Amino acid sequence: MKSSMLKSIGLLAGTAAIALYPSSAMAAPISEEQAAALLARLNQLEQEVADLKAQLGNVKQSQQASTSALAATDAKIAATEAKLEQQQKPAKIGWKGAPEIKGDGGWSFKPRGRILVDAGTVSAPDSIVDPGLGFGNEARRIRLGASGTIPGGFGYKLEADFADNDVDLTDVFLTYETGGLTMTLGQHNNFQSLEELSSSNDTSFIERAAFTDAFGFQRQLGISAQYGVSDLLFQAGVFTDNIGDLTNDENNSIGFDLRAVAMPKFGDVQTHFGASYHYKDLGDAITARRYRQRPAVHFTDRRFIDTGAIANAESETSYGLEAALIAGRFHAAGEAHWLKLNRTGTLAEPTFFGGAIEAGLFLTDDTRGYKEGVFKGVKVANPVDQGGMGAWQVNVRYDRLDLVDAGFIGGTQDAYQASLIWTPVDYVRFLLSYSKLDYGNAAILAAGSGDYDVDAVAGRFQISF
Repeated sequence: MKSSMLKSIGLLAGTAAIALYPSSAMAAPISEEQAAALLARLNQLEQEVADLKAQLGNVKQSQQASTSALAATDAKIAATEAKLEQQQKPAKIGWKGAPEIKGDGGWSFKPRGRILVDAGTVSAPDSIVDPGLGFGNEARRIRLGASGTIPGGFGYKLEADFADNDVDLTDVFLTYETGGLTMTLGQHNNFQSLEELSSSNDTSFIERAAFTDAFGFQRQLGISAQYGVSDLLFQAGVFTDNIGDLTNDENNSIGFDLRAVAMPKFGDVQTHFGASYHYKDLGDAITARRYRQRPAVHFTDRRFIDTGAIANAESETSYGLEAALIAGRFHAAGEAHWLKLNRTGTLAEPTFFGGAIEAGLFLTDDTRGYKEGVFKGVKVANPVDQGGMGAWQVNVRYDRLDLVDAGFIGGTQDAYQASLIWTPVDYVRFLLSYSKLDYGNAAILAAGSGDYDVDAVAGRFQISF
């Protein structure tokens, strides 16, 4: 191609020379044949020049097309890089007592746990000689787990308790949220009462009100729905039993739980009014029920109030009422709960009662937390790490449990309690409590009598995340 172009240029140069210097070129005469050949050659040169112009035009068009294609490719690469950069945003790490990692698209992960260590003493009448009384201490709860969210409105929580040299699954569930509706599948609380549903991290006393343990409130495996609209909350669920009690394949118990809460707020005053209903068919494997309770602390296994095993148990029906308010540094709460044991045939069916009323006041400029029908922890206004004194709170409570009915004498327990709580920073608490317990018809006799007093003093260190 290159040599052909050189020849063509040479011919063009020669022709140009003839045109520029005609006198020299025409010095010698030419024949007609030579003239015709020269004309043919000129025509050929003109065609070659036209072909060269066409080739140069094609090359230019090709270069323009290549430039356009390269520009389009560069634009696509830039758009792809921008999209990848947007999709690969670094995860956000927050802090809620532990790192909370939030990724793009709705994913999140947070380790969680709590350590609650108790120590104290239980003093009974001298005539009661029991190695379970006196000084005691324990790791009340040591829980570890994780929770988070999944794209599409899903969430999860997995937590296990390692106290007592054992591993017990506590919360193990998957949730789905849309609008005001929350569906929960797995082991979780089954809407028993305000006191039970509020976390042990946030209670006013070292132990919850006596009826919550005596009536067997605990997490159970099931499916539930919660719907909140305005100041109203509705909860319902179907449950079997605690995971730890389902190792027996004959355990076919099933229960139904309902709870409704109104939580209007009047200015800065948060109120709470609730009611709950529970029914549990004990199934074929459970034929007896026992109701009892410890003396306001957990580090002793001694129960001064105890019905013993009640045979021919068939089902349980219970219902409860709740009320509470939070007004600045002050809070008050009260509950009452009745449980009826349904038995086979025409056997006596006792109805037992439990209830408590409490009031508390922050000595510092703090307030008790509340959200979605349960109490929450305090957000310390002046933590010690910022030069403050933390949050200080005092509480008093009257707590009654009555296990006497229909010929069953489990005893009565009236507890008069006071507590002092110091929260130096969020997620850390120190608690000190005192309980005067007045027993009637107690299961453990003192000098032949079931009527006497017991004193319980306990302290707790707590950290949660």
